[in-house]
Parts: sequence; structure tokens; C-alpha cells
Amino acid sequence: MPKEGSTASAPAPSTAPPAPPALRSFSSSMRVDAVVSDWRAELAPESSTEQKERELYGKVWEAYLEGDYGFGLWCWLEVDRLILALGGSMREATRVLGPGRYLGFSHRKAIAAAVPVDRIYRPRKGDMSTPRPDAIVLPTYQALCVYALRAQSGLAKDRAQLEIALGEYGERRRADPYGRFFETFRGLLEKGKEPPAAGPTSDAA
Repeated sequence: MPKEGSTASAPAPSTAPPAPPALRSFSSSMRVDAVVSDWRAELAPESSTEQKERELYGKVWEAYLEGDYGFGLWCWLEVDRLILALGGSMREATRVLGPGRYLGFSHRKAIAAAVPVDRIYRPRKGDMSTPRPDAIVLPTYQALCVYALRAQSGLAKDRAQLEIALGEYGERRRADPYGRFFETFRGLLEKGKEPPAAGPTSDAA
């Protein structure tokens, strides 16, 4: 116990990301986009780009931590978008997001496992239809992560779904900068291991 008048400092707050929250709901992409758009409109116009990025991500991150995995999907894509925008640096993306907010593999795996596959919108070539209001709209690489996780069940239909999706993606795979994130996810999934926590000095892909 510190003596009276001592200046003992309090322990530094943890910067480790929290564990994935318990799933409470999975908002449709349309609802998430509408809420995020409202939050973006509330940002102070005089704030810097990085401040706006951090504040907006923080609002969505809190909604995800409350158990709405639809907002978790947005955080997942935003983390990867930032990494690409910042020259591939996880360290820089983590700095912009704020300590403890990097959405790592354990979160991605939990979100992918919870995605309601029957609500995923999968437009076909030449398809002019629009997603239903309750649809989950995923970029291809996130959908592949969902299918790769389901394929681990060993069920033939799940393995076939992954193979079909990979075949459809094959033509544009090399041109898609987000493809690397799917490859990383699949590699970690196959190893069955968690990667090191993203720290302020980590540049791992």
C-alpha cells in the first residue's frame, strides 16, 4: 500500500482487444449503412480525417461490442480498408483506430460463424435485382471467409459452396486487393491457431 503523499502511478490501461461479444442480434447491411451514415453526418466538420475515422469507427465498434454482429461486419471491412489505404501497415491502421480496437482473427471467426447464410445477397453476372431489406451484403472476400469456415464442418454441401464461390472469384482474384485478407483468414483457419495480438509496432498482414 503506498505511503501517504506517495506518487505511485496507476497501472496502465490494457490495450489488448476484448474477446468477441455474445451474439445478441445481426442487423441487416441496409440498417447498418443507414445508422453509420447518420453517425458520419454528426461528425464535427473541423475534425481531421483521422479523428473522423477514429470517432466513427469507435461508435460502430461499441455497437458491435453490445452484441450486434452486423456492425462487426462493418468494422471488419473498415479495418482492412484502412490497412490498404495506409500502404498495408497494420501498425498505422491500429494507430488510427485506437488501442484495443483492432478486429483480429478471433473476432472475424466469431462473426463469420454467426453470419446468417440464407440472408447473404449473392448477385449473379448481369443480375439487376436489389438486395432485400433484411439481406447481408458482403464483399466477396468476406463471403469466402464465411464459406471457408462452414466448409470445415465436413458437409459436402458446405465444401461445394466454397468451391463454387472460389471458382466464381478466380477470374478477378489477383486484381482484388482484399483477396490477401481472405488468404490470411483461410491460412489461420487451417492452422487452427490465433495470430499474435495486433500491437502498435506490428506490421503483420
